[in-house]
This record gives sequence, C-alpha cells and structure tokens, in this order.
Amino acid sequence: MGGHVVLGVLARSLIGAIGLIAAATAAGAAEPVDIAIGYLGRAGVPQTLSPLDQPAPDDGVAGARLAIEDNNTTGKFLNQRFTLIDRRVKDDEDAAQAANELAGQTGFILADLPADTLLKVADTLRPRGITLLNVGTTDDRLREQDCRANVIHVAPTRSMLADGLAQYLVWKQWKRWLLVTGSHDNDRLFADALRRAATRFGAKIVEERTFEDTGGARRTDSGVTLIQRQMPVFTQKAPAYDVLVAADESEVFASYLPYRTWDARPVAGSAGLRPTSWDPSQDQWGATQLQNRFMKLASRRMDALDMQAWMAIRMVGEAASRTNSGDAKTMTDYLKSPNFTIAAFKGTRLSLRDWNLQLRQPILLADGRMIVSVSPQEGFLHQVSELDTLGVDRPETKCKLQ
Repeated sequence: MGGHVVLGVLARSLIGAIGLIAAATAAGAAEPVDIAIGYLGRAGVPQTLSPLDQPAPDDGVAGARLAIEDNNTTGKFLNQRFTLIDRRVKDDEDAAQAANELAGQTGFILADLPADTLLKVADTLRPRGITLLNVGTTDDRLREQDCRANVIHVAPTRSMLADGLAQYLVWKQWKRWLLVTGSHDNDRLFADALRRAATRFGAKIVEERTFEDTGGARRTDSGVTLIQRQMPVFTQKAPAYDVLVAADESEVFASYLPYRTWDARPVAGSAGLRPTSWDPSQDQWGATQLQNRFMKLASRRMDALDMQAWMAIRMVGEAASRTNSGDAKTMTDYLKSPNFTIAAFKGTRLSLRDWNLQLRQPILLADGRMIVSVSPQEGFLHQVSELDTLGVDRPETKCKLQ
C-alpha cells in the first residue's frame, strides 16, 4: 500500500510539473508587451568652429537605438518588446503637433528641443498623460520657475556643469578667473551659471569681457592668421588671473582661445577643459564596453547627447522591468519614486531629485582627448548626496511641480 501512495505522489508531482511547463510555454508563446518610445528632435545639425566637433546626423538618436537594444536584451526574459519612433521637426514645423502625433503611439517621448519649444510641447501633452524626458536643453529655468510635472530632465543643467567645473578649478587653487562671454542669450545664461558657481565655491572673477559676434564666415582661408593676431590682443592687459573661463554656447570664439591668449594661462568652460555629461574618451567604470557597442552600432564615438538619450531609454527600460509592466503611468510613478536608481557607467548609481525631476549625475571634465577629472570633487560634502553639490539644491529651488 505504501508503494501505491508513493506512486500516487510521484504521479501528482509529475502532472503538476507538466502543468507548470505548459503554463510557462503558454506564457512564452503569448504576444510580448510592446513599449514604444518616441524621439522628438530637431532636424539638421548646428555649426561648430571645429569640423571635428560637428555632430553626426543621428546625434542623440543613435544612443537611443543602442538603449533600445539593451532594453530588449532584458525584455525578452520578461516578455517585453521595445521600439523607437524617431520624429524630427524643422524650424518651420509645429513641434507640439508632431508631439501630439507621437502621443498616439507612446506614453514616453524623448525631447531634444529648445527650452521654449519644450515648454509648449509639455503643456500640450499634459492632458494626455505623456511623460517627456528632456535629453537636450540645459536651461535651469525648466527645472525651476518653469518646471513641469510631466518632464523628467536627463540632460544636466548649466548650473550643474558650471559647478562641476568650478569645484575642480577651486580644488586646483585656480581661483582667479577671467570670464569671457559671448553676445548671445545662451552664452549669457552659461555666464550666469559660472558667476553663481564662483560665488558658491570661493572663486573670484577678476574681470569680465564680452566677445561680440559680428557675423561673417567662421572659416576662411585667412582665418588662422587673423585669429592668431586677434585673440592675444583681445585677452591682453587683464588683471592677474589663473584661468580664462569662456561662456560661448553659440560656438563663435571659445575654441580659438587655447594657445592664443596674451598670458600663458589655461582655458576652461566652452573650450579647453569642458564640463560635460559624457565624452568619447570616457573609459572608466566599465564604459569601454558601452563605447565599443556604440561604435559597432553607429560607426562613430558616443557624445553627450547620445549618452543622455541612452540614459533616458534605459530609465524607461528599468521602470518596465522593475514594475513588470508596460503601463506608462505605472512606470512613471516608479521613476519618480525613491526606489528608482540607474547605473550609467559614471561611478555611482543615478537618481531623480524629487523637487524638480532632474537626474543627479557626476559631471565629467574633458580636454578633447582624455577625462581630466570627475566632479563632485573630494571635499565638497553634502548631507544627503554629494551629487547635490552640483546644481540647484532643495533649499534653493523655485520649482513647484504642476
């Protein structure tokens, strides 16, 4: 009789195992959950002083494509399938209309748009429950007085970039700055961030100068000769300073400064030593593996916009895997929760600031060939996270998410 009992138990166990296998097979055979992610970017690429700095036509979106591949590597085990919808808008197109078209296909849209355009898109999509991930613009006001609850900021702010640079310059004891600012609005905004950083970390701006953009061709046959004469004259008779800090987001003059200043001084900011979220030379913390995969995909090096797009897509992928859901609201709630963190080959896990939805992240300092340093620097402490020494901290914020 005992033998019959054992055989019965074995039979029931075998039937149960077969049932589990059948269930797993049925689940595997089910259609995967499709998670589409939009990319809304500008058509064309900006002009740069150096042809080596000219962005590729797929700048940004190539990083997004790599992240889609990475998401699908994990997604195949969770029955999730990620796709990317790339939409570019021309200067004369309505970005809000293009965003509305994307909103019919996805709950998440990466945005590489100017600040005013991004605000218009965010306000247009708010009733539809779409989450925007800002991968392009660094304007602090989008995280402060003009912050929106449906916009998560992956790109660092100007204040984060300026603070990252300032910490290193102060650590080096290069505390006396000659600040040279371009004549365009974005140049002035970066200069404002640099002034704030100097005050915050104990540097002194000994003099400020403005480089006026008078127009004309940036590249001419006689350009090198003219620049070689112009830049020393422009920078001469300055008070004693340790480093020239340039604010030139408009790509008018800063790249002409290194090796051409009247005094033998280093250049930082928009040329020389630059603060950035990513650089093609980054190879620390396993980044070589990411860089190699990107090179295989895009046949070029990975830049900051590529990395910001990669992080944004990976954030969505992380939310989908952690919640085991394809529901956009469920994933967005997770991204905004204290539980969210993401690895990004930058030496520490990144998280969102709950007061303005800005992604905390280290700032790399690069010279065009190598990573010189990474901020926050040693000795700059914070009661919550040393990453919050970069940019606007909670007690300073003007953001009221709406």
